[in-house]
Amino acid sequence: MRDFSRRGVLGLGLGAAAAVGIAGCGAPAEPGTPGSIKNPKPGGKAAAAELIGDGSTADTGPQPNQPDKPVPLQPGETPPQFVVFSWDGAAEIGNGLFPRFLKLARDHGAAMTFFLSGIYLLPESKRSLYRPPNNPVGASDLGYLKDENVRSTLKCLREAWLDGHEIGTHFNGHFCDGPGSVGRWTPDDWRSEIDQAVSFVTNWRTHTGFTDLDPLPFDYRKELTGGRTPCLLGRDGLLPTAQRLGWRYDASSPGGLQVWPVRRSGLWDLPLQSLPFPGHSFEVLSMDYNILANQSKNTTRGVPAHYPAWRSQATATYLGGFRRAYEANRAPLFIGNHFEEWNGGIYMDAVEEALKGMADKRDVRLVSFRQFTDWLDVQDPKVLARLRGLGPGRAPAGGWSTYLTAA
Repeated sequence: MRDFSRRGVLGLGLGAAAAVGIAGCGAPAEPGTPGSIKNPKPGGKAAAAELIGDGSTADTGPQPNQPDKPVPLQPGETPPQFVVFSWDGAAEIGNGLFPRFLKLARDHGAAMTFFLSGIYLLPESKRSLYRPPNNPVGASDLGYLKDENVRSTLKCLREAWLDGHEIGTHFNGHFCDGPGSVGRWTPDDWRSEIDQAVSFVTNWRTHTGFTDLDPLPFDYRKELTGGRTPCLLGRDGLLPTAQRLGWRYDASSPGGLQVWPVRRSGLWDLPLQSLPFPGHSFEVLSMDYNILANQSKNTTRGVPAHYPAWRSQATATYLGGFRRAYEANRAPLFIGNHFEEWNGGIYMDAVEEALKGMADKRDVRLVSFRQFTDWLDVQDPKVLARLRGLGPGRAPAGGWSTYLTAA
């Protein structure tokens, strides 16, 4: 089967508009063993809020539940093993997956990145407010959410930020094909798309009419420092705009190797990565949909009899990529996901099992993309260049005690 790494990924459009299901975002769990988060306090309280605009968001000061301030690697020190679990779309569509993974993160002291699609905070009745570049007014290749799901998503986003997670962007309409594809967008098109995404987040109270929900406890324009493009397309047009906006990273590049990252157009290039795919000679992109594409040939409802083997294969893919880095060059591992129940939910189970298999290892830090860029920014460029000299699965000759000393 093909790798499909350049085909890209699906969003939450599969039945998202019709879902209602579970309301709310679940009760906070008790804290587990601290990992990347210092003294995690689940469901933490926001500080005194300075309301922004119509009161949809508020500046509540520094984000709670953050790791210690990063410091440079010292000569001879072994680099941490960073792992970033990220989510495209980031809506609670009634399947309980958003609260499930918030609880999992708390239990293991993990931080994650949630790439929010802006239109998930825009009711379908107000779809005419969305004017996507090079597409009809109100058009979207994602389904708009029911009001009940917009409400649940707002609760989950608030809870996620207070728990220490990052809220990035997956932009809005997820256009991957045809003349209106994001792959054809100009920097000005991307600026319009980003401005609209921010507007949907910062004006949800006006658009929804909800008056009984607390504001999101962050200033989204300050919070937003990176994103992932739909189907991993259009980043050449995006990067000039992202740089002007002061973004710090881009997570849209497909098929990256498991090596230490570089900057591109002033932003850290943090790609989805090619991981060993058990039973095959080729590697697969580190995202749930791309594993699915090689298992059930793009259908999200494959033969149920295959689900146990596919679940095991997906779990082994993530853990195999982890071991290749952890036991060798310690390159960061980036894993992308969707809150979907494709093939009976096996990819959600695989992500959970993989995270559990990584969390208790020495030197492992389960962080958000922004937290990882915080660490990168304080490192000696010569040290990072030395780290980049190690290819996938390649350990430093003589061990870490001497390798970085020579940087």
